[in-house]
Amino acid sequence: MRRALNQATTPGLSYPEFLDLAAALGCIGVEPRNDLARPLFDGMDPADAGRMARDKGLRLVGLSQVYPFNDWSDARAREVADLIATAKACGAETISLIPRVDGERTADGERQADLRYVLQQILPMLRDSDLLGLVEPIGFTTSSLKDKVELVEVIEALDARDHIKLVHDTFQHVLGGGGAIFPDHTGMVHISGISGLDAAMDDKLDSQRVLVDQHDRLDNVEQIATLQKGGYTGPFSFECTSAEIHALVDPEAAIRSSFEFISSRLRTVIA
Repeated sequence: MRRALNQATTPGLSYPEFLDLAAALGCIGVEPRNDLARPLFDGMDPADAGRMARDKGLRLVGLSQVYPFNDWSDARAREVADLIATAKACGAETISLIPRVDGERTADGERQADLRYVLQQILPMLRDSDLLGLVEPIGFTTSSLKDKVELVEVIEALDARDHIKLVHDTFQHVLGGGGAIFPDHTGMVHISGISGLDAAMDDKLDSQRVLVDQHDRLDNVEQIATLQKGGYTGPFSFECTSAEIHALVDPEAAIRSSFEFISSRLRTVIA
């Protein structure tokens, strides 16, 4: 399993500390974020930030994020262009595109039309920069894009699979009702667990996403195995949002233990 680390899992670390942690964990790469209430790369020049990651043996597998990408406007187009330019400057491989979750434009017909129109606008920008855009379906009740099937249909209709792929988030997958998994159309996998909670699986649990352990309610191992058996060979990136994980005194030990737990279970499932 190709390990990666999303900066949302350890938002309290500085950018260099975040890279050091990922390198110590044997990750292939990282996903820096621009929504942590401080500048991307902590204000470091993107070229220097990319060089620092590569010097530590890490790829910048993704930059997060443009939100909400499918609420299209001139301002949103500039946000996409700016993130693409930053990705090119630092050597990132992908940019992350997150759909609106405000309850607007969710009706059947309008949400699909919006998605197609917006991706038609973004696709030439990605092609010109030879960059991959990652669209993440969100399972919230108020989301304008829950169903991976709808996204894949638009990608195929636009002949865009070389420049637009989906993010398979194991939490969002369950929250959105499960359904088909598309290894060939997946460019990133986000993993997190919901453990030890009896609450109904709903939007409120988004802030309770922890590391995966034996109490996981999301069937992470089964989802990962399905993706791998289907031919997915990209990163599996921890994206945990729980304050409990953010407050860990020794995140390296905890994250390593969770990675190893998943790997040990995968050997059994895949065998």
